Formats: sequence, C-alpha cells, structure tokens
Amino acid sequence: MTNSDRPNLAEVQASCVSIPLIDLQDLYGPNRCDILIQISLACQDDGFFQVKNHGIPEAVLNNMLRLSREFFRLPETEALKNYSDDTSKANRLSTSFNVKTEPVANWRDFLRLHCYPLEDHVHEWPSNPPSFREDVAEYCTSIRGLVLRLLEAISECLGLKRDHLDKTLSKHAQHMAFNYYPPCPEPELTYGLPGHTDPNLITILLQDDVLGLQGLRNGKWITVNPLPNTFIVNVGDQMQVISNDRYKSVLHRAVVNCNKERISIPTFYCPSPEALIAPATDLIHDEHPTLYRSFTYAEYYENFWARGLATECCLDKFKI
Repeated sequence: MTNSDRPNLAEVQASCVSIPLIDLQDLYGPNRCDILIQISLACQDDGFFQVKNHGIPEAVLNNMLRLSREFFRLPETEALKNYSDDTSKANRLSTSFNVKTEPVANWRDFLRLHCYPLEDHVHEWPSNPPSFREDVAEYCTSIRGLVLRLLEAISECLGLKRDHLDKTLSKHAQHMAFNYYPPCPEPELTYGLPGHTDPNLITILLQDDVLGLQGLRNGKWITVNPLPNTFIVNVGDQMQVISNDRYKSVLHRAVVNCNKERISIPTFYCPSPEALIAPATDLIHDEHPTLYRSFTYAEYYENFWARGLATECCLDKFKI
C-alpha cells in the first residue's frame, strides 16, 4: 500500500465537526415541514445525517450489538460454517471486501445477510447464537418500517409523490452486514474499509461507541461521533440517480484503531434486481437535463462488485 492509499489519520478533522442530527419525533405531526427541510438540506449538502426518536427501542439496538459481539466470539470452527468468498452468495461470512480481487486486504470481518422477504432467507442465517434468527428478524422488520417512513419523507422532499421511491424499487430488497473491526497493531497503515459510496438507495447504520466512521465533507475527511440510540442515514448511488444529482451519494470509509474492537451494522435498502432506475421525470427540465441513462439495478450491482471499492464512484459509468 502506497502512502497515498493510507488513511492519513493526522489530517482528519476532529469529531466535534459532526453531521446533522434530525429528530423524527414529530415526522407525522405539526412540525413535519420543518423536519422535511432538515432532511432535504442534509441530503443535498452532506449526503448523510443522524436520526433520533426513530421509533425503534434502545433495547433492540443494544441487543443487536450484543449479538454481533457474541457471533464474532464464537469458536472459529463454529463461525466458519458460514464462510464463503463467493460474492454472489446471499448469506455468508467473509473478510475484507472481496478477497478474490483485492491486492491488499482490509482490517474487517463481516457477516452479510439478505433479509427481505424474511421468509426467503431466515433459514440460511446462522443458528448460533441461539436467539440470532429471531432477534435479527425482529430488527430487520423494524428497520424496514423506518426506511419506508424515510422514503416517503424523501420523496416529498424532492417534490415527488409520497410513494415514488417505494414504487421505483419494484419488489424491494434489503441486505445487512455485521462488521467486526478488531484492534489493529498499525492502524495508520490500513483501512477497515477504504473510501466508497454505497450502491443501494439508502443505508441505515447502527454502530457502537467506538470511533471509526468517516465521511468526506468539502474535500476533507471528518470523523462521525457515535451518539447512543441513533442511526446514521446515508444517501446511496440509486438515490443520487433518481434525484438527478440533487442528492449526493456520500463518500465514506471506516478506519481502525490499536486498542478497541468496533462493531457496525449497516442495513442496505435496495431496488429489486429487475427494477429500472432512472432520474425521476418530474425532476428533469431545461435547467436540469437528465444526467444518467436508465439501467436495471442488477446491472449496476454487478458493475459495483466487479470494480471493487474505489474513490471513483461507480455512477460515472452510467452518466450520459
């Protein structure tokens, strides 16, 4: 790894420079308009924001973090029952990002699961720890409810019908990952995950209290300070396309440290593979011509995995 490929942790802005925190308590109340303005500005200016009073009990969040730690502390022989380096496999344990194509591995182990429709996937999930399937299924259902509320709000923010994003996703898809970043003896030499944008529509991230997530703002990396009982929401590539670049898919990365393990649990909400993605026609006019050709999500996702993680966004391949 060359110096330019390393994290340059000394140049990262202090964690006091944070991202917008939006209170969803009144999303369906008299302050809805104010909340929509906050969401819209965050999607335009930052590409990500934090939410509180999101409707999911704190006990559910804490239980997910506990389950994740328990899974990654299982005996190796038990955990490896779930291992695969086949990126097309829906439910698998692996390491780094794509070990088949990467010249340098990242400092991360992960368990990736598909979780919508639940009944199609739960039977393939790990059965250890014993409550894993039941507890994760409950969490997935709660997160999907939060996502659908946010998609209604974001559709409205864009001046579209409330169900526009919902309908664009066709049958919908939902994936999640349990990311485990162990302590690293030389954190300045490697990443947990290098800078990338997410290929999906929207990502909801649960993380523990250990610093590690960084986002790019105005050309500088900032550390996102974890807040208890909140989620990070970030705009993905498909949202950038549908909004015709009004909203930006955020470049972000994960760094590691030498003292503490870190857990993060992102949920990736996606179009189903056959869904046709293109800028919303109501957002196209003389001053804002269409910027992207139409494509299926399957085509986009295949391109994303084939190229691996890179600073250059996969979106560039689909611009007109």
